[in-house]
Amino acid sequence: MSSPTKNRVESIDLLKGLVMVIMALDHTRDYFHTAAFIYEPTDPMQTTLLIYLTRWITHFCAPVFCFLAGISVFFVGLRKSTSEVSTFLLKRGLWLVFIEMTIVNFAWYFDVQMRTPGFLVIWSLGISMLGLAVLIHLPKKFILIFSCLVIFGHNLMDNIHYEGNYFWAILHDARIFEISSNIKLYAYYPVIPWITVMSLGYCFGTIYEKSFDNDKRKKILKAIGIDSIVLFIIVRGVNIYGDPLSWVEFDSFSKTFMSFMNPTKYPPSLSYLLMTLGPALLFLANAENLKGWVVNFFCIFGRVPFFYYILHLYLIHGLAMLFAELTGFGWKTMILDDWVTYVPALKGYGFSLGVTYLVWLAVITLLYPLCKKFDAYKVNHKDQWWLTYL
Repeated sequence: MSSPTKNRVESIDLLKGLVMVIMALDHTRDYFHTAAFIYEPTDPMQTTLLIYLTRWITHFCAPVFCFLAGISVFFVGLRKSTSEVSTFLLKRGLWLVFIEMTIVNFAWYFDVQMRTPGFLVIWSLGISMLGLAVLIHLPKKFILIFSCLVIFGHNLMDNIHYEGNYFWAILHDARIFEISSNIKLYAYYPVIPWITVMSLGYCFGTIYEKSFDNDKRKKILKAIGIDSIVLFIIVRGVNIYGDPLSWVEFDSFSKTFMSFMNPTKYPPSLSYLLMTLGPALLFLANAENLKGWVVNFFCIFGRVPFFYYILHLYLIHGLAMLFAELTGFGWKTMILDDWVTYVPALKGYGFSLGVTYLVWLAVITLLYPLCKKFDAYKVNHKDQWWLTYL
């Protein structure tokens, strides 16, 4: 592992890269897998275990990346003043919100009319940075306590609903709004609790300080990781608090297992965050000494995540347009006025899970050399201020 005193911590880049590659699997599934246009992949009554796991593994992506982004902000603070970091977060946050509503939105739909705006993952990262720009002026102990209180307590608001209220939906109640007959707003990533996932990561950054003992850091990560997993099992098992949707016992173990392991993502429940962040902390505790070409491969994606994210959306959607044309649906069906799996004209389109995996591997293979070149460019042009926004 690179020393925490250096610009990069390799175990963090490795985990970032892993979740970015896994994320591409989920997006490839959305645009290529036949079943994605028929039923929810986590529905125990319709899915298969392999399809379920293909979707389930991607649950780690958003919370882990948001948490690691918080740690990265802490690293920025090691070489800048608090006011400088706050200013950077404000600019970066506004930039990400703008990118979500323009470049990312167009990547999802290829619709020049922008009829389906969405507050999705890039938006949530941007908003979280805006919130963190304020929080970092407070004592770290306060930030830690506040983050934990929100993460552990926000499910108390699960039964609070205000029909048609945009503000509440953006704050905590994930919704789809029909603004007009042909315009929908997807408010899928509410501010709460995403903002505190990032601020929690910011607090964890302290264990990567130069003076912090490596063995002690590993013990802390292992202990909290294991405790989080155990707490997830307890909270989820009790089935009273921690998720707006209770798990259901079916007549088969596999269906019951799928129900149990499928807590709510929109917004991420306490159970969801314990289930995903716990293993992530264990991974960080055990990845510090990993070496080799596999590690280097994933670290490339982890060092240029934003660049990779934008490219992978356009590549996947572009390939889907090509495949739609080749299979008789026509490329124009991939110019979307709604989320891809909700478009009636695409019912019957798609391929097997095996083909979906092959397309995913092709996407990663095609993007690797581009990401590697861009990473090298960033390393050799650190004086270019605009690179901090990519």
